[in-house]
Amino acid sequence: MDDKRDGPLSVEVLPGYEPEIGRLLWMLEATRGRTKEALEGMDAAVLDWRPPYDPNSIGTILYHVATVEMDWLYVEVLERAFPKEVEALLPFDMRDEAGLLTAVAGLSLDDHRLRLDAARAYLLDEFRGMTLDDFRRLRHLEQYDVTPEWVLHHLIQHEAEHRGQIMALRSQAEKVLNGRTGRTD
Repeated sequence: MDDKRDGPLSVEVLPGYEPEIGRLLWMLEATRGRTKEALEGMDAAVLDWRPPYDPNSIGTILYHVATVEMDWLYVEVLERAFPKEVEALLPFDMRDEAGLLTAVAGLSLDDHRLRLDAARAYLLDEFRGMTLDDFRRLRHLEQYDVTPEWVLHHLIQHEAEHRGQIMALRSQAEKVLNGRTGRTD
């Protein structure tokens, strides 16, 4: 991934939002952009590869990122159940009976990108028109109190941390899979 950027390094405001909300949404979008850069040119075999010490593939992690984003949006921010179109977008439970992430395999990178894009579109749509007061209003849930502002902060961190995991898995998978085929590139 190339860290060189055109123009100044500054935080912008995502157009169409209250400026303080738009700044965090811009950061969330920048985070997603870097995740997509980390996926560029990925082979399908790498997407489903799992190391012997970790049950999660890159595909599983990508599904998890989209699911967590929708869960925080609907449960914590909007305090309501997933609409039917979001349920259809996320057909698998986030975790299996053992509490591990549900293994998601056999999907293309495009399938995962489309899911991430659709989830993000729902999030951006729900934040459009949100007032700063509502953005900072505590939601009182059973286990904790949370604001939408904190949710965006958390989603940025969550995705960035998983991007690091994805990049490490990709590097390992490409070494293992290329070794099996005799490739040296």
